Amino acid sequence: MYKFIKRFFDILLSFTALVILLPILIPVSIILLLTGEHEVFYLQKRIGYKNKYFYIWKFATMLKNSPNIGSGYITTRNDSRVLPFGSFLRKTKLNELPQLINILKGDMSIVGPRPMVDKTFEGSPEEMRYKIYESKPGLTGIGSVIFRDEEDYLTRAKNSIRFYKEVVQPYKAELEIWYGKNKNLWVDIKIIFLTAWNILFSKSQLVHKLFKNLPYRDLERELTNFNNTI
Repeated sequence: MYKFIKRFFDILLSFTALVILLPILIPVSIILLLTGEHEVFYLQKRIGYKNKYFYIWKFATMLKNSPNIGSGYITTRNDSRVLPFGSFLRKTKLNELPQLINILKGDMSIVGPRPMVDKTFEGSPEEMRYKIYESKPGLTGIGSVIFRDEEDYLTRAKNSIRFYKEVVQPYKAELEIWYGKNKNLWVDIKIIFLTAWNILFSKSQLVHKLFKNLPYRDLERELTNFNNTI
């Protein structure tokens, strides 16, 4: 019943959002077409439901060859590979809006674990690889809520790639496995609320008040300890 209701709301909300957001989506598409590398959308192969591949839709915000430049799939704040208008889209999360098409198609859900690329997926803890995509990947999720400032942490880390592998990735695994064990419509509603809440109050810790049993790590302290060992 949960899956049926969730799919119904995925279709309803994604279609409604696409219609309502057309006044934003059309101008953004035109600006992208006229600037940067003149690409509007970026389609990338990701791991999806039951570990099957699909192509995720995003607005193009970075150089097309970005995965083969610099830090690869890890993006830091003020990353030189990010195009000028792309920086604005990433900060406002507008670059994620084309994923509403993925949701309408059934590749994704509104709420779920974020879909990973092969390289990140293969570097994830084994438990995560077997369990995470028992749920459809989501436009937002508990990992997205906790790591709303992921680029900031990676920018301040002395070694962003190592920090991602040793701290960020394992914690994301814990969070997404938690979601898989606790998912229901009420949990999804709270995650959607927190996603919007964090746009307005980026430093809020409300998530830990709404989810008492959520795995917790002090990321600021872990970042400090990590930098002190480099």
